Amino acid sequence: MRVYLPSTLGGLARILRDREVGPVPLTAYAVTPALREWYASADLEELEYAAMSDAAKASLRLLAADPEAPSRRVVIAAEVPDKAVTFAVGDLVDADERALVRVSEPIPFNRIASGHVDDAEAEVDIRAARGAIEAADAGDDDAKFTVDGAAGHDLMWYATQELRDLFP
Repeated sequence: MRVYLPSTLGGLARILRDREVGPVPLTAYAVTPALREWYASADLEELEYAAMSDAAKASLRLLAADPEAPSRRVVIAAEVPDKAVTFAVGDLVDADERALVRVSEPIPFNRIASGHVDDAEAEVDIRAARGAIEAADAGDDDAKFTVDGAAGHDLMWYATQELRDLFP
C-alpha cells in the first residue's frame, strides 16, 4: 500500500542518515475505504493526491511544533505491506481524518518511492500557515484562509537519489 508520511526537513535528514522511517507507530495517510467512500467519483490519482494533501497539512502541524524547523512542508511517499497498515472504520472515522492510517513497522529506505518538498518560494506562506494551523483547527476562518494559502503551493517531487540535494 502506498502511504504518505508527513515530515520536516529535519525529519528527512534523519531518514537519510538512518536509512529508514521510524520509530513506530508512524502516522501516515493513504487511500482508505473511508476516503474512497467520501470521494466516490475520484480516480486513484485524485485519491492519492487527497491523501498526500492531508499529509502536507499534517507536516504544517509538525512545523508548528518545531519553531526552529525551516518553513517547508515535507511528505514522504512509501510502499508498505498491507499488514503493517491499520485505519479506522465506520463511525470511528473523523471527517478530517478519512485518509489517516498507522504504520506498525519501520519503513526501510528502499521502500521509499519519492519525497515531496516545498520549494523556497513557498516559505513565506508556509511560515504564516504554520503559525495559523492551531487556530484553523479550532475553526477560525481567517486562519483557515491562511492555511489554504499554503495548500495552494504544490510540493516539488524528488526521486530518492535526489533527496540529499536538499541539504547543501
